[in-house]
Amino acid sequence: MMGPAHSLSGAAAWLGVGAAAAAAGHAMPWPVLVVGALICAGAALAPDLDHKSATISRAFGPISKTLCEVVDKLSFAVYKATKSKADPRRTGGHRTLTHTWFWAVLVGAGCSAAAMFGGRWAVLGILFVHLVLAVEGLLWRAARVSSDVLVWLLGATSAWILAGVLDQPGHGANWLFDAPGQEYLWLGLPIVLGALVHDIGDALTVSGCPVLWPIPIAGKRWYPIGPPKPMRFRAGSWVEMKVLMPAFMVLGGVGAAAALNFI
Repeated sequence: MMGPAHSLSGAAAWLGVGAAAAAAGHAMPWPVLVVGALICAGAALAPDLDHKSATISRAFGPISKTLCEVVDKLSFAVYKATKSKADPRRTGGHRTLTHTWFWAVLVGAGCSAAAMFGGRWAVLGILFVHLVLAVEGLLWRAARVSSDVLVWLLGATSAWILAGVLDQPGHGANWLFDAPGQEYLWLGLPIVLGALVHDIGDALTVSGCPVLWPIPIAGKRWYPIGPPKPMRFRAGSWVEMKVLMPAFMVLGGVGAAAALNFI
């Protein structure tokens, strides 16, 4: 899928988790619901770090472009080192390592650890990166025509404000994990979810997605998971733009209302 659909699906997924958490008796404070949805929207773009033309490659100027080139080469190297005889030959790393459950969990766990042990500046850094990505994905039309600096300033300002709100008693710094020293441990959850939602979205397209690597399936370690081929669509097609994106908006709205006990 394309960037905007990925971000919308990520936000909708976290709002759905908020509804489920409320039903299970672990209701999210509204700042956790809002911040988590924005982080998840941004994280849903991150697996395309292996694609030099993806939205994330433009998000932070030369830094993100260089990072995408490095990750592409790393992913390709991992693919070559671990592929089976049944896996096809490739010339690049797109839709390999960063499109797996392993990568999602690794990045999410790393961000949780950084938030818990790195203090306020680590939290601000995580929020800044994902809020910039959320702007690039959710407000992509405005982001394309505006200055990168303005997008970065919006991300930095929003990160500072939202971190201040979360720090207030009862606003969610210790949501779900309330033992001393576990503040912001939950920040990795929307990051894992966003990456997995991205992978599921890509699995619906014609190329599929090897989300279960390194589990071998049909003799392949990089088996492209997906529905039957007649049910798949091309990225950017009318199915994505006219069906899935409106559906994500509706589902996100319902999830938010349920999470806040409006329905």
